[in-house]
Amino acid sequence: MAAALSSRFLKGFASLQALRSTGLASSSVYQNGMMRYSTTVPSDSDTHDDFKPTQKVPSGSTDSLKDIVENDVKENPVMIYMKGVPESPQCGFSSLAVRVLQQYNVPIGARNILEDQDLKNAVKSFSHWPTFPQIFIKGEFIGGSDIILNMHKEGELEEKLKDVSGNQKSQ
Repeated sequence: MAAALSSRFLKGFASLQALRSTGLASSSVYQNGMMRYSTTVPSDSDTHDDFKPTQKVPSGSTDSLKDIVENDVKENPVMIYMKGVPESPQCGFSSLAVRVLQQYNVPIGARNILEDQDLKNAVKSFSHWPTFPQIFIKGEFIGGSDIILNMHKEGELEEKLKDVSGNQKSQ
């Protein structure tokens, strides 16, 4: 069994080397011995609409992404832009931020930045901060999970959240 797998692997590797030597593999596909995959959508008329990027903000909407972010931050006393959603975070930092915030039993507004690259860029532009999660409390950009955790440990987060409705810190 191991010999068969080894043989298959070597045959696949040899065909990849042959493809590379014929020039059929472009530099964007095969670089430095590693396969690279493109995430761009070709402007090919044969590309099916199901595979083309979609616009997450309705085209008839008068709100720009900046307006949406401003509104989110204004309308939600605690707003987090994260990878995933509070019920199902998709990265450890987002998970940590949600767990810390949930200790205070405050309502948390959230948006999944993985669903919309344009929204992700708008949030970065709005806060002038490159990483996620990004947490806003009462309209003020606070930072990421490391900042929230430190504020929690120092007692500063409890003070910041004291007048947010529903705030009763869990023990």
